[in-house]
Amino acid sequence: MAAACAVAVAAVLLPVQSSPGTGHRPAAGEPAAVAAAPLAPADTCQDPEASLAPSGLDGPAIERIRKAGKLVAGVDQNSFKWGYRNPDGHLDGFDIDLVKAIAKDILGREDLVIYRAIPTSQRIPALQEGRVDIVVRTMTINCKRLEDVAFSTAYFEAGQQVLAPKGSRITGYDASLEGRRICTAAGSTAEAALKATSYGSVPVSVPNQLDCLVRLQLGEVDGIITDNALAAGQAAQDPSVQLVGAPFTREFYGVAMNKDATDLVRRVNKVLEDYRAGGEQSPWSVSYRKHFENVLPARAVPPAPKYRNG
Repeated sequence: MAAACAVAVAAVLLPVQSSPGTGHRPAAGEPAAVAAAPLAPADTCQDPEASLAPSGLDGPAIERIRKAGKLVAGVDQNSFKWGYRNPDGHLDGFDIDLVKAIAKDILGREDLVIYRAIPTSQRIPALQEGRVDIVVRTMTINCKRLEDVAFSTAYFEAGQQVLAPKGSRITGYDASLEGRRICTAAGSTAEAALKATSYGSVPVSVPNQLDCLVRLQLGEVDGIITDNALAAGQAAQDPSVQLVGAPFTREFYGVAMNKDATDLVRRVNKVLEDYRAGGEQSPWSVSYRKHFENVLPARAVPPAPKYRNG
C-alpha cells in the first residue's frame, strides 16, 4: 500500500521530465477480456470514432509546434502501465510511447516533448486554454467531448468494469453495488455511467484514478469503476484486488487536440497509421507487449481506424 500511496500525487498541470524507461516488470493477474458491450453513455451521435483523413502536410498548428521546438503533451503520471514514473523517476507507459512517436514525426526527435501531468477533469480545459498541444491520457472518444475537442482515430479499445477487493461481495456493475462506496475519477466516463445508473451505491469522486486505488486500500471505498485497461494496471500494483463482472461499456481511446488544430489531427492520424502497421512487429504491438504482458490479453490488436469527410 505504501508504494501505491507514494505515487498518488495531486497532478495539476505540473511540468515533468521523461526519458525512455529502463526496464519492464511483468505483473500477474489477467482481467476478463472485453466482451461485446454497449457504447459509453455519452455516445449519442453516429460514429464518434471517425476522424479526419491522415495527412503529412504542415499547417498552422504544426508550424507553431515546430517554431516552439517542443511538443507539449498532457499525460498521466499515476496510471501504472499507461503513464507513470519508473523507479528512476522517468515517465513510462503505453501512452508515453505514443507521445514519443508523435514528437519524432513532427520534430524529428522523440525527446523534444514537454510533459504536463494533468488530472482527468483538466484534460479538456488544458486543450481549450492552449496549455498543451495534445492529450494522450487514456481518454475515451465520445460525442459529448467532441463538442469541445477533436480526436484522432482510436488507438485502444477498453470497457468500463468494476475493481473490488478479493473476497468482496461486489460481483460487478449490478445490484451488488447497493449501499457500497464506489470511487470514480472526476470527469471520467465511469463517473458519468455511475451517475446514470448507480444501483443504490454511494458515489465518491476523486481527481485521478490512482486516488481511487489508494482509497480502496485504506478502506475508504468499497470498489472502483474505471476502464478495465486502467484497472488491470491497478490490479498489477495490488494483487489483493481484482476485476469483477463483465465490462459494461465499449470505449475507444483517442489522442485529443484543440478543435481548430485540424492539421495536427490529420498529422496524428498519419502517425497512427504508421504506428499500427506491421502486425506483431508494429510499434503499437511492441509497446503493447512491453507494458501489458501478463496483464492484458496477449494477442490484442489496435482498433481499425475510421475516417469521415471534411
